[in-house]
Order: sequence, then structure tokens, then C-alpha cells
Amino acid sequence: MIYNELGKTGLRLSNLSFGASSLGGVFHGVREDEGIRAVNVAIDNGINFIDVSPYYGHLKAEMVLGKALKDIPRDKYYLSTKVGRYGKDGVNTWDYSAKRATESVYESMERLNVDYIDIINVHDVEFADLQQVVDETLPALVELRRKGVVGHVGITDLQPENLKWVIEHSEEGTVESVLCFCHYCLNDDMLLDYLDFFEQRGIGVINASPLSMGLLSQRGTPDWHPAPEALKEACRKAAAFCTEKGYPIERLAMQYSTSLNPRIATTLFSSANPDNVLKNIEYISQPADQQLVEEVRAIIGDQQRVRWKNS
Repeated sequence: MIYNELGKTGLRLSNLSFGASSLGGVFHGVREDEGIRAVNVAIDNGINFIDVSPYYGHLKAEMVLGKALKDIPRDKYYLSTKVGRYGKDGVNTWDYSAKRATESVYESMERLNVDYIDIINVHDVEFADLQQVVDETLPALVELRRKGVVGHVGITDLQPENLKWVIEHSEEGTVESVLCFCHYCLNDDMLLDYLDFFEQRGIGVINASPLSMGLLSQRGTPDWHPAPEALKEACRKAAAFCTEKGYPIERLAMQYSTSLNPRIATTLFSSANPDNVLKNIEYISQPADQQLVEEVRAIIGDQQRVRWKNS
């Protein structure tokens, strides 16, 4: 496993890291005992960064992860969670107020069985009034950083331009890391356009969803996936082509998304299946087949960098 510095945080994160959204059954049903084993397998095989949110499974992911973390020494991992996006009884909710953000951090720590969060993020800022994030949400998290409750402050979003706007309108040093998903993968490398901006400000970059939330998989996308049908069809064709070549598209996608280090500190993937965790770790131990990368990108063709709204 390769380890990279995350901006100026001092954190050295594993090249591949564990996204805990699957523990909340976000993509499909999950067995709790398997999910707990998946976390342990990840840590035992060199992954040292775990990302979660109270939104994933509407608290379920944090609760399952907390059960796993009870038996893992705290110095074995860095932990990231989020504020702003929530849900209850199947209904999504958002609250980016300072009061709710502060409460949420302490609630997350209780569910996660920890007394310290390494990175606290404002979750999916596109759902917020960006000015409120700058004026209210982030200052609340900076105050928790000052108190030593959290180590570092970050922001996350699907849309990289929103991350840039928040940083440009915040006091220097407020935002220490960004997490952007589905924009450094086989069908979309838009994140590359923003790396200089982040690096010039010493902000660490976390990439997420190398399979583009299922677009780049043999299984295909879940029903709720917001991508337009033309992009889904292009990715289905790319997946079938890889299968014909005896090279699963998941393997190629994982290798591609972890190949830019150290400009991108880590890439988050999510699986509640211990065998899949091991498989992904094995995938990234070898470089991508560059010819196949180019062939797949050609199949995706004019659907490269096609945008969609978060949901």
C-alpha cells in the first residue's frame, strides 16, 4: 500500500481508503456481520482511512462502523465523517446551521465509539446555501477544531466548482481538504482541472467513487443513479467490452482512479463484502492496462465528462 500526504494536514493516507456508505445499505442490502468484517479486513491490509456520514443509511452506516471500531486500536486509522446532510424514516433532510453541525459531530462520535474525529466535512455543499456554509457551518467546525474535538475541516461535493467557490470565499486555512466524487474515474476526469487550484492553497484532495456509483461495474447502476441514460448505456458497452477482454471493468476503474498519486492523496471505494475489499486491494497492486484504458474511454466517447445533479 502506498501512503500520501493529505495537503498540509500531516495525515498520511493509504492510496486506497474505505468508504463506509455500503455499511448503511446505500447500494444494496448488507449483512451487519459481513460489514464489520469488511472494515477489519481493510485495516488489516494497510488501509488507514475510513470515511462515513450520518446520512448513509440514515445513521445505520455510522452505527455499524462504530461496532467495528470498538475492537480496532484508534491509532490504526484516521476517521472522517460529515455534517449537513441527514435523514430519518426514509426521508432525506438537510441542516447546515452552526447549532446542528456542532450537535451532529458529538452525536456521530457517540455512534462511532470514538472521542475524536480526524476530519469533519460539510457534506454535499450543493444542497446548502453556499454563503451559509462559509458564514456559519465552517466557523462552527473551526471552533470544534480549536477545541481539539476534531483535527481538520473539509468540504465535500459532486460539483468541484462548488468546492472552489467555498474555498475562495472562506478565510485562508479554514478548509484543509476536499472530497469530490465521480470526477476522477474512467468516464470523467474533471477533477484534474482543479488540482492546481487546490495544491496552490495547500488543500488535500480525496477522490471518491472510482466506479462512478456503479456506472463502471458489471452489476450496473442502482435504480436511483442520477446519470442520464446515454451515459449509462455507454458505460454498459464499456463494461461488456472489458468482460470480453477478460479484464473486469471494476479492476480497470480501480487501477485508473488510484494512478495519479500523490496529487490525489487517496481514493475511497465502498464495499461491505470482505472478499471485495481484498479484491480491490489486489487490483490496485498492479498498474492499469493503458491500451485498454484508451479503448474504454473511446467507447464512452462523447459521454465523457457528462454531468448530472446529485440526488
